[in-house]
Amino acid sequence: MNLDQYFPILLFILVGAGVGVGPMLIGRLLGPHRPDAAKLSPYECGFEAFEDARMQFDVRYYLVAILFILFDLEVAFLFPWAVSFDAIGVSGFLAMMVFLGILVVGFVYEWTKGALDWE
Repeated sequence: MNLDQYFPILLFILVGAGVGVGPMLIGRLLGPHRPDAAKLSPYECGFEAFEDARMQFDVRYYLVAILFILFDLEVAFLFPWAVSFDAIGVSGFLAMMVFLGILVVGFVYEWTKGALDWE
């Protein structure tokens, strides 16, 4: 077995790690470090970022996040369908319309139940 064959894989891993870690290190070294009250205040989750991890919190934030992920992943199925639209024919079109109909019914249900209202 010749180890020269694994050099491109090693190079790919090193370049990938450099692209992933490099900007974070550059930002950490060159970026300003001036935390203030606005930066440390609660953002979207509604509770303090640097407190006890076992404190009670509003579950609505996680409900909205889960619903976003759910509908976002469902919409991701539209891309392969659109790419292969010519090859799948009428049956593929009807199957996607049923899928989108179920998705719309679920979205309307969540909307009417008030799961998307933040108050």
